Amino acid sequence: MTRRRGRTASHWGTYLVTAEDDEVVDVRGAEADPDPSPLGANYLGALRHRARIRRPAVRLGWLEDGPGPTRTRGSDPYVEVTHETALDLVAGELDRVRRQYGDEAVFGGSYGWGSAGRFHHAQSQIHRFLNATGGYTRSVNTYSHAAGDVVLPHIVGDREWFLRSVPRWSQIAEHTRLVVAFGGLPRRSVQVNPGGVGAHLNARQQDACARAGVRFVVVSPSRDDSAPSLRAEWLPVRPNTDVAMMLGMAHTLLREGSYDRYFVEKCCVGFEYFARYLRGETDGVEKTARWAAGICGTDEAAITTLARRLASERSLVSVTWSLQRQHHGEMTYWAGIALAAMAGSLGKPGGGFGSGYSSMHNAHLYDRFSPAASLPQLRPPVSAFIPVARISDMLLHPGRHFDYNGTTQPYPDIKAVYWAGGNPFHHHQDLNRLLTAWQRPETVVVHEPFWNAMAKHADIVFPVATSLEREDFAIGTADPWLTAMDQVAEAPEGVVTDYEIFAELSRRLGAWEEFTEGRDASEWVRHLYDRTVDRCAARGIALPDYDTFRKAGQVEVPMPWEHPVAFSELRDDPDAHPLTTPSGKIELFSETVAAFGYDDCPGFPRWMEPAEWLGSPLARKYPLHLISTQPDTKLHSQFDHGAHSLSGKVRGREVARLHPRDAAERGLADGDLVRIHNRRGACLAAVEVTEGLRQGVVQLPTGAWYDPVSPGGAGSLDKHGNPNVLTPDLATSKLAQGPSAHTCLVEVERFTGAVPPLTAHEPPELRKSPGSGPAPRPGKR
Repeated sequence: MTRRRGRTASHWGTYLVTAEDDEVVDVRGAEADPDPSPLGANYLGALRHRARIRRPAVRLGWLEDGPGPTRTRGSDPYVEVTHETALDLVAGELDRVRRQYGDEAVFGGSYGWGSAGRFHHAQSQIHRFLNATGGYTRSVNTYSHAAGDVVLPHIVGDREWFLRSVPRWSQIAEHTRLVVAFGGLPRRSVQVNPGGVGAHLNARQQDACARAGVRFVVVSPSRDDSAPSLRAEWLPVRPNTDVAMMLGMAHTLLREGSYDRYFVEKCCVGFEYFARYLRGETDGVEKTARWAAGICGTDEAAITTLARRLASERSLVSVTWSLQRQHHGEMTYWAGIALAAMAGSLGKPGGGFGSGYSSMHNAHLYDRFSPAASLPQLRPPVSAFIPVARISDMLLHPGRHFDYNGTTQPYPDIKAVYWAGGNPFHHHQDLNRLLTAWQRPETVVVHEPFWNAMAKHADIVFPVATSLEREDFAIGTADPWLTAMDQVAEAPEGVVTDYEIFAELSRRLGAWEEFTEGRDASEWVRHLYDRTVDRCAARGIALPDYDTFRKAGQVEVPMPWEHPVAFSELRDDPDAHPLTTPSGKIELFSETVAAFGYDDCPGFPRWMEPAEWLGSPLARKYPLHLISTQPDTKLHSQFDHGAHSLSGKVRGREVARLHPRDAAERGLADGDLVRIHNRRGACLAAVEVTEGLRQGVVQLPTGAWYDPVSPGGAGSLDKHGNPNVLTPDLATSKLAQGPSAHTCLVEVERFTGAVPPLTAHEPPELRKSPGSGPAPRPGKR
C-alpha cells in the first residue's frame, strides 16, 4: 500500500489530503481555516470511481461516418483508442475545419470554475492553445452575473472600481444599522471562491454584524436564504418581483418627501425622469406600495414600513447575483441603486448599495486585486464572440444577428467545438434545446476526468488528471492565502494533464514553441510563481522563494483595503470626483442605453413583467415557480459522484422542496418521488416539505449530472433531478444577453411509473480498439 499526504487548494477551500493507493481516504481543513467547508469530503473515493475516464475515446458514429452533424451524439457507444490516435484525429480535424471554414468556425468552450491552480487552469490552457494554433470564437461575460457585468458600467461607470469600493463586512458591523437583502444572504454560496479559499471567514463576519446590532431583512421566496444566527426578518415575495417592491419603496420615499434630495440632484442624473415614472406620469400607473404589494404578494404596510426604515438610519441595499439571472435581470441592479440613492446612505461608510454579499466567499472581505500571475492566453487572432449564455442560439442559427450592449453581431457558423473545463449540460438552460443544438457541429472534443454528461455528448474525449494528481499553486480572487498544491495521487495509467495534451497537439499543428515556450509543466509552475514574486514586490510585498514556499505550504499575502467607500468622494464634491459614466454621475436614466432602442431594456429602472411568473396566465397551467439554487453539497456539478454530494440525495436523486400546502394539494410527503415538468421538459426528484418556502414555489438545486431516460433524445425525462431541463433559454435582455434561469414555471406531480435506474455516474458503453493503451508523456524538443 502506498500512502501520500499533501496540501491542496480548491474553489471550496484548502485541505490536507491523504491518499492510499491513489485514492483519497482522508480530508481535513488546513490549519488557517477556522470553518472548513464540508465540500472537501467529495474527494473521498472519487479518484478511482467507476465514472473515471481512463483512456481516450471516440464516438463510434464519428469513427464510422466521419465528422458531421448527427442525431446520435449522446447515445452512441465509444471506442477506446491510443493517445497517439486521438491526438492525430483532433489535430487533423482542427486543421481541416480551419482550412475549409476559417478559424472562427472553432468554438473554444470553457468555464473558469474547472480548476483552481494558476497554471493547470483549464480555461487558460485551452484559450492559449487555440490562440497559438490559429484562433477561435470565444464567449464573453459569465453565467453568474452577466446582466450586472454589462449594465453596471452604464449606471456607475467603472464596474471593477465599484466592486472594490462598496461597503465591506467590517464597515457594515461598525456603521450600518439595517441591511435589506434582496435575494437573501445564502450561506451555501460563501463556501466557494474562484481560485481558492484560504480561510472561510464570510459567514463569521456576517454573524459579527448581527452581534454588533445590525438588523437584517431578507426579501426572498426562501427563509433559508439567511442563516438563523442573523435573526433576519423574512419578507417572502413572489419570485421575479423584487423590482416592483423596490419601486414601491422608492415611491413611498418620493411621496413622503423623505428621500435624499441633495444626493439624487447633485450626484445623479435622470432622477426627475425616474420620479415621473414612479408617479405614473409616463405610463399612467402610479408605482405605490399598494401597486407593488399586488405584484409581490407582500403586505402593503410591510413595504411602506421597510421604505421608511431604510431612509431613517444608516442602511445598505444588497442584491444577490441570482436576481439578475432572471428575465430583465438588469433592472434589479438599476432599481436597487436608485432606491439606495434615494434612501440617503449611498456614499456613507457601511451604507448604500452592494451586490453579491453572499454570492461567493470573497464578497467584500478583502481588496479585489489578485497578486498572482496567470498563464498568458496570447493575443486572440479572431474577434468573433458570443454572450456566454447564447451557445444554443449560436449553434442553431449561424449567420443570424444578435444585439449586445449597443452592437449587432452575426452568430458564427461553428463546425468544431473544443471544450476543456466546465459543463454546459450543467450550467446552460433548456437542456433539450441545447441537445438539439449540440447535434449541429461536425466535431465536439472534450477534456474530462469523469464520464459526466459533457463527456457523454462528445465525439472525441481526452481523459485528464484532476487537481490532486499534479503540482501547482493557487490563490483565490480577493483571498490573501497563497497555497502550494501537492500531488497526492498518481493519475490512472496513461492519463495526462490538459497541458500535455495541448503541447502534443501544438507540436502536430506547428505551434509547439509558441504554446510551450520550451517549458514543461513544472517549469511553468515555477515561472508563474517567480512572476508572482515580482508582482508582489512591486506592491511592497515580500514573498519567499519557490522552494521555501513549497516547504511552508501556505503564505498569507497582506491585502489592505484602502479605497474610499463607493460614491463618498462623489457625495463630497461631484465636480472634483466624477464617475466614468458619460455624465460623470450615477445615471438613473442612461441616454446611452435609451438610444439603443431595446424594447426589453429601457434606459432607466422599470418594472417589466417577466415571460413566466406567478402573476402570468401561464401560472394557471404551471402554478409553481421553480427556483434553481446553487447546491449545498457541491460546487455546481463538480464531484456530483462524491461522498458529500451523494449524502444530500434521497433515493439517489436531488431533493425538491415544497411548502406544506403545495405538497398537501398534490398528496405529497417527505421522500416521495415526483415528476417536475413544464413545456420544455421534465425531471424526477425526491420531495422535502418545509415551512421555509413561500407557497407557490418549488426549490430544486442545480448540480445533478444530466441523466435522461433515452440518451441523446431531446424531450427525454431526466431521472436524476437536473432543473435545467425545465429552465428557459431566454436572454435577460438585448443589452446583456445574460441567462434567465430563475424565470421558470412548473407543475409537480407524484411519479407513478416504474422507477428508472440511475446511470448518471456510470460510463457509457466502451469498446476497445486494437493497441489502445497508455498515453505517451510529451517531452521537450
